[in-house]
Amino acid sequence: MASRDPVADLRRIAFLLERANEATYRVKAFRSAAATIAALPPAELASRTAEGTLAKLAGVGEVTARCITESLAGEEPVYLRRLASTEGTDLEGAAAVLREALRGDCHTHSDWSDGGSPIEEMALAAVELGHEYLVLTDHSPRLTVARGLTAARLRRQLDHVARLNDALPEGFRILTGIEVDILADGSLDQEDELLERLDVVVGSVHSGLRDDSSRMTRRMLAAIANPHLDILGHMTGRKVSAAGEGDRAHRGGRTRPPSEFDLQKVLAACVEHGKAIEINSRPDRLDPPKRMLTVAVEAGCLFSIDTDAHAPGQLDWQRFGCERAALCGVPVDRVVNTWAADRLLEWTAGHSRAD
Repeated sequence: MASRDPVADLRRIAFLLERANEATYRVKAFRSAAATIAALPPAELASRTAEGTLAKLAGVGEVTARCITESLAGEEPVYLRRLASTEGTDLEGAAAVLREALRGDCHTHSDWSDGGSPIEEMALAAVELGHEYLVLTDHSPRLTVARGLTAARLRRQLDHVARLNDALPEGFRILTGIEVDILADGSLDQEDELLERLDVVVGSVHSGLRDDSSRMTRRMLAAIANPHLDILGHMTGRKVSAAGEGDRAHRGGRTRPPSEFDLQKVLAACVEHGKAIEINSRPDRLDPPKRMLTVAVEAGCLFSIDTDAHAPGQLDWQRFGCERAALCGVPVDRVVNTWAADRLLEWTAGHSRAD
């Protein structure tokens, strides 16, 4: 029996673990093992497998060694087979239509800030999911806990992305972007010259989340009116249990109540300035809440269904956003990342002229 590719199998396991929101240490175990054996000469890998000494390698444990051995023997690793059998059911109805229509993801992170994987790994995972583009939106300087990018580091990243795009599969590209902090006065946490260069700017509130409603409203309105901002990220800042939205599901989990602001004014500003509201697909955010999302649909807002992914497997979390969008009647043609890249870029470039 012909052998399988153990590196690909280990990475697939890591992807499925990320998709299932499993513990980070489990994901790292498989990615570390993949990196270790990818660097080994084939002859050494074969001899260590035969001798049963794979687990003596740094980054390889008993479980990952067993997966490698099974893969080299031409068998689908049991661990992978078990994960694949519990991936979940396919999307149905309107949610499936939305997911099929998505061409990219407008909110993702890499190891340049607080993500766990290199940009190229995120991009190749997006290719495998059928995306046409991936918007890279690492954090801005003031969010030091997330290793936010200074202006100098962001410039280096732009050069790096340009080189990567030359090497990526034809028909796919990384779009440049940032998740920029919306500061206390509503200004954006990066130089205007750099924001002007970026393809897509997601603006999010990460501090002062308990500001009173009037202050938070002024802050958000100022950011929305800024011609550089394109998408309002996780608009309420809430955190919920990955299990769901009900109070019972929250017990024992990490939660954070939504910020308070004048929803009608914020939605009206988004419509006036042609900005999109993010439907954040992360299981621990699911932001905005369905009641707000329904009001935003009625107000005529644009949307972006994003993962806020910090690892390759999380890029498949868009299904959760699609399910919520479908429940709330979000029209496909008002989701900006169902648009082709050129149309998306025409929209983002048009804000300064429209304003």
